[in-house]
Order: sequence, then C-alpha cells, then structure tokens
Amino acid sequence: MTGDVQGLLAADEPAAARVLRETGTSDFFLTADHAGRRIPRSLGSLGLPPHELERHIAWDIGIAGVTERLAEALDATAVLQTYSRLVIDCNRNPTWPTAMPELSERTTIPGNVGLTPTAREARIAAVFTPYHARITGLLDARAAAGRRTVFVAMHSFTPSFKGESRAMHVGVLYNHDASFADALLRLLRAEPELVVGDNAPYAVTADSDYGIPVYGEQRGLRHVEVEIRQDLIAEPEGQAAWAELFARVMVAADSLAG
Repeated sequence: MTGDVQGLLAADEPAAARVLRETGTSDFFLTADHAGRRIPRSLGSLGLPPHELERHIAWDIGIAGVTERLAEALDATAVLQTYSRLVIDCNRNPTWPTAMPELSERTTIPGNVGLTPTAREARIAAVFTPYHARITGLLDARAAAGRRTVFVAMHSFTPSFKGESRAMHVGVLYNHDASFADALLRLLRAEPELVVGDNAPYAVTADSDYGIPVYGEQRGLRHVEVEIRQDLIAEPEGQAAWAELFARVMVAADSLAG
C-alpha cells in the first residue's frame, strides 16, 4: 500500500492538533510533536503489526501525559499532535526523507515504502500543515498582543537505542542559543540522583529538527527542547512527578536566565 489517497482523514477522525489552555496565562508555550500514535483509517496500520505501533518508532511514549499535567500546573498553552510520527514526523521538514521514513530504527515501515508525491502531499495537508498552522496562529496572536513567550518542545526517548543503554534520565537540547538551556541544566543537575544530558541523547540542528529552529530561533523566542526517558513516564504516576518537577525548575530557570 502506498497511501496514495485524497482526503486522508475521514470527517469523524480527530484533527491533527489538540490545543490545551488556549487562553493560558503563562509565558510558557508547550508543544508535543510526537504525542499521539493514531493512524488515519485510510492508511490501515502502515503494514505494521499492533505491537510495533506501541513502540517509540510510532510516538513519544508518556510525553502526552507529562505535557497535559505541565500545562495544567503552569496554566500554559500546549499543542499536542494526534497522529503517529510514522504517518508524518512533525518535527521534521516535510521534504526530508525522515519525515515519512521507510525505515525507523531497524524496522521497515511497509506503508511508507515508495510513496508517490501525491501520497506525501496528502499527509502534509492532513497532518503537518494544520498542526503547525495552529502553533503559528497561537504564537502570532501572542506576539500581536505583546505577550512574552518561552517555547518548550516536549519529547521522550528510549532507555536503549539499537542495543546501546542510555543511563541519563532527562536531556536538555538546544542549538545556537543555550541561555535558557544552561539555566535549566544547572537546576536539573542540582536535583538528587538525576542524570542529565547536555544536548543528549540528541542535539538540535537545523538539519534534524523543525520546532526549535522555526519557532524558537527564527522568532527569537527563549526556548528549549526537553527529552525525558520513557520508562520514567510510561505510567501516570511518573508523568505527574516529572510534570511537577518541570513546573518548578522551568519557572526557576526562566528567572535565572534573566
């Protein structure tokens, strides 16, 4: 199956963007590009068995729960993406091969093999464009109102990757501007027994990421990308604990960064 369909989403399927606390009072603005693992019915299962769609290749496990709780704790606006990163990765430029990968980690994605330009455009139009239009519209409205914004991209990572164990609990990611990230790193490293990655397990670059370069850097907003290890937030208790931690340290880091 190539996914060569017009009108990718049926009328009863949810929108690509789920917005929480649209009128939130906080300076913080949260996104979760990989919050969902839903696949449009028109694409079936992308040729994958159910257990593969529960893995990290399909979504960022636990990050929706953390983001929901963090938005509530801060009274912050949050935009969460509904569909699986295997349909289209909303933290990638849609022209990149990694946006609709034929291979994710070591798993072939049959429904992404040999996509036609029409099929790719259908996914962009149904998921990528409306998701980012919601973010853009909300940020534009804040700017027009003279509101300050601290942009935070929320993600999670696997305890191991291709057989290599990852001992860190959380990573703080940035590219050209490390001012807020440095303050957040300092505070997280002061937490007892917390192993914190500095631009690890990933690093933000203009060639690998979309959210931070487009919304943080191009708009000149204070920003950071957060990565939390998935086994720590797979259950509600962990999600609540990490949301509570970040509600505290993000506010303190914003003050510390000046």
